[in-house]
Amino acid sequence: MSELVPILEALVADARAGRDCTLCTVVRTKGSTPQRPGAAMLVRSDFTTVGTLGGGCVEAEVKKRAFEYMQRETRGCLFDFVLDHDYSWDDGLICGGRMFIAANPVRQGSSLQVYERALARMAARRPVSIPLEMYEEGSRLTYALHLEVPPVLLIAGAGHVGQAVARLAAEVDFHVVVMDDRGDFATAERFPTGTELVIGPIAESLKRYPIDGSCYVVIVTRGHRNDHQALEAVIGGQAGYLGLIGSKRKARMIFGDLRASGISQDRLDAVHTPVGLPIGAVTVPEIAVSIVAELIQVRRSQSPSLVEQITE
Repeated sequence: MSELVPILEALVADARAGRDCTLCTVVRTKGSTPQRPGAAMLVRSDFTTVGTLGGGCVEAEVKKRAFEYMQRETRGCLFDFVLDHDYSWDDGLICGGRMFIAANPVRQGSSLQVYERALARMAARRPVSIPLEMYEEGSRLTYALHLEVPPVLLIAGAGHVGQAVARLAAEVDFHVVVMDDRGDFATAERFPTGTELVIGPIAESLKRYPIDGSCYVVIVTRGHRNDHQALEAVIGGQAGYLGLIGSKRKARMIFGDLRASGISQDRLDAVHTPVGLPIGAVTVPEIAVSIVAELIQVRRSQSPSLVEQITE
C-alpha cells in the first residue's frame, strides 16, 4: 500500500525536526463507510494533513480530535465514529456505518525505528507491517497495519495502447515494466517516471523475467504474430493475470495453435480476452481505462485485509 509512503515520510521528517504529529489509521469498519481499513492520514502540528480518510465531516472531526489529543497525550487511542446525521451535514451523505480510527501521536523523543524500517523495506519492494498500539478504557489494543508492495505489471508492447495503460497503471500503484523490441518506442520520454524499460525480443524478455503469482501481464503488441509469441511465452507460467488485446476471432486463432501445442484448456480459459472490462471502449484512452479497471478489479478481489487485530 505505497500510498502510505508519503504519509510515513512526512511523519519521520516532522519528528526529526521536533514537530509533533499524529498518525490516524482506519483499523475497523462496520456497514457502509467512505474508507476501508488501512486508510491513513497524518495530522501535523501546524494543523495540516497528509493523506485522507475519505473527506467530509468525519475527516474534519478526526483532524480536530487528533490535533487536540496530541497536545496532551503520548499513548495511542481509538476514535469511534457512527456515520449518522451528526457527520453528514456538510455533504448530505449518511453512510449508516461505523469507523474505528487509531490515533498514534509521535512526539519529540518518540522512537522512529518502526517507521524508518517500514520505509526502508518499501524502498526495497518488500512487504512490512507496522504495529499500532492504543488504549481504550484502560485496555491495550494492538493492530498490524500491512503495507503492500505495488504489484508488477508487465506490458508487452510499447505502442500507443501500452503507453496509455502504463500511465494509468502507474497512477493506481502498479510497478510498470514495458517490453518491446523497438528502442524508439520504449523510451523514458514516452513512459511515466519509474517505469522499467526492457528492449529486446518481447517473447524472450518475458521468458527471462521472474514472473510469479503477483505479476500481471498485459499483451498489447503491434501484431498477431507478436501477440501469439508473447502469450506462448507466459501462458505456462505462474502469472496471476494474463490479458490479451484483440478480437475474439484473433483469440480463437491463437488459442487453437496453443491448444495444438499442448496448452490445456484451463490455461486458455484463464486468459482475459478481449482484455479489459466491457465498457464499449473505442479510443486508445478508453481502451486503457477498461484494461486498468480490470486490473484493479482483479487486484482488489485478491487483496487481503490491510489491518489485522493482534491483541485486545
